[in-house]
Amino acid sequence: MERGAWVYDQVAGVVGEFKGDAGPYVMLRPVGGGREWQADPADVRPATPAERLSAGVRAANDRARAGCSPQPAPDLSRPPEPVEHCVACALLVRERAEARRRFDHSAVTDANVLLRRHLWQDHR
Repeated sequence: MERGAWVYDQVAGVVGEFKGDAGPYVMLRPVGGGREWQADPADVRPATPAERLSAGVRAANDRARAGCSPQPAPDLSRPPEPVEHCVACALLVRERAEARRRFDHSAVTDANVLLRRHLWQDHR
């Protein structure tokens, strides 16, 4: 086997890149990078074109997911803003206002949490 060849480890059930020999074993690395593992040379065969394609697509998807920035955290220092003309938003804002009038800060927080959840679920 040549260094860099993509092979299929029949025991692990994955395609790996052949990195070299290590005593009685061969060293393989996941396609796209990662932690190497040892495999018995008898359990390793050249990867088929379909297996190579599948492993390459999986590695590209993993890179894309890792590179995408996570959704920014909401600004919790301010109360959430309702969406205009949304009945559910208006009801939650009314609950929040009533809780403020009663000086019930726990209920104000609850209304803000429910409004944020509603905004995230229904207005994304």
